[in-house]
Amino acid sequence: MDRVLKRLLIVLVVLIILAPLGLLASGTAFGEWSADDIQKLVGYVPSGLQSLSSLWNPPLPDYGYPAAPAGFIGDSLGYYLSAIIGAVVGGGALFLIGKALTKNTAENNE
Repeated sequence: MDRVLKRLLIVLVVLIILAPLGLLASGTAFGEWSADDIQKLVGYVPSGLQSLSSLWNPPLPDYGYPAAPAGFIGDSLGYYLSAIIGAVVGGGALFLIGKALTKNTAENNE
């Protein structure tokens, strides 16, 4: 395995391990507001946000895992699952994009 790739994977694993630190913070995470949260914070919900808010329902709302026990350990499981799923989906997308770009470059060089 390439040395740079190995270091990047180590950093990724450390970030996944640290993911539940968000549970220690008070309030909500910046930018992860629902339309109801924005209504409470600002006093109104922009019409575009209101119409788009029903388009996406997250697989793990509020990082919760339904089968997990209550408390910090159960909440941490949801954070770990979200971090792992995000890393796999994001890494897979980057891998496929990289393959497509290198294929196009190889074809152009022939």
